[in-house]
Amino acid sequence: MKKNGRFRGMLRAVNNFFLFFLLVAFVITCCIMLFTSTLQVAIGREFTQSEITGAAKITMVNVVLISLGFAAVDTLRRKYTVQRPVKRILDASAKMIEGDFNVRIEPISKFANDDSFNEIIECINKMAEELSGVETLRTDFIANVSHEMKTPLAVIQNYGKLLEDPLLPEDKRIEYAKAITDASRRLSDMMTNVLKLNRLENQQIYPQVETYDLGEQLCECLLGFENVWEKRGIEIETDIEDDVLVSADAELLSLVWNNLFSNAFKFTESGGRVTLYLATEGNYAVVRVSDTGCGMSPEVGAHIFEKFYQGDSSHATQGNGLGLALVKRVVDITQGEIGVESAVGVGTTFIVKIRRAQNGLEEAR
Repeated sequence: MKKNGRFRGMLRAVNNFFLFFLLVAFVITCCIMLFTSTLQVAIGREFTQSEITGAAKITMVNVVLISLGFAAVDTLRRKYTVQRPVKRILDASAKMIEGDFNVRIEPISKFANDDSFNEIIECINKMAEELSGVETLRTDFIANVSHEMKTPLAVIQNYGKLLEDPLLPEDKRIEYAKAITDASRRLSDMMTNVLKLNRLENQQIYPQVETYDLGEQLCECLLGFENVWEKRGIEIETDIEDDVLVSADAELLSLVWNNLFSNAFKFTESGGRVTLYLATEGNYAVVRVSDTGCGMSPEVGAHIFEKFYQGDSSHATQGNGLGLALVKRVVDITQGEIGVESAVGVGTTFIVKIRRAQNGLEEAR
């Protein structure tokens, strides 16, 4: 490989020399012909053949020397202004091909060099930075999925082993079977959320926009948790403005409300309270889902929309940290806004803003 590179370098040097030789020979020949012609007219005599032959030999030597000088200067110029930058870029590209996305290329000195290579280097550095971030996310995603799968799989394996005991009492058999069912459902929910999130992030889901009453949708989603709040004695408060119309994908937004209600009931103790609020503020429909649960610290709140992040590091509550990541992605797709207000021991409020339908705005005016 190195021999081939050296051979190509020698061929390039010889080629450059001949190009400069032909160029210099042509220019000097034209200049000498013009000079001798003018000189002969000025002095009134013609040069002899021997004089012309001698001058031609000297000129030939000068042409060769000047061509060699130009070729040497051009070789040095190319080495410092072209070959070195290209080598840096090729070396960095080779490392990225091998999976090293932490590589960065130092900018080239502007001496005897324009900014073209620096612009290319800047683009490559940005690309490496983005690829590094993507690789980190991919690694974290795989690690998190593997970690989240371990718990339900371990539950299924352990209780499945216990069920093999032929002398196991019926009540224990039912208890263990229920544990296996719950673990498999949790695993299935996680896989479903992973697929949904993947499709949303890869823009494989195209929103089906329709105009509908947001208050009715919120009530329908909330009623889906009726058995939960009745069983645990949770108080429900609603303050829903009438005729709030939005233009959005109803199915996607139902993911938002169901996840927010699920979280509210999950973290609210028996006898607590969950509040649903809907009102219009300018061009937006504002939804607030509040609970009187355990709340969370500002540090947890800053990461709550990240994939697989769970404020409860003990995993005492059911969940896989994907629900709020789905919520955030759906809200972004609908060009809405989402925020959270929370205090430890007080409760949590999620605020979602969705753009209102145009006909709804016209009626308000």
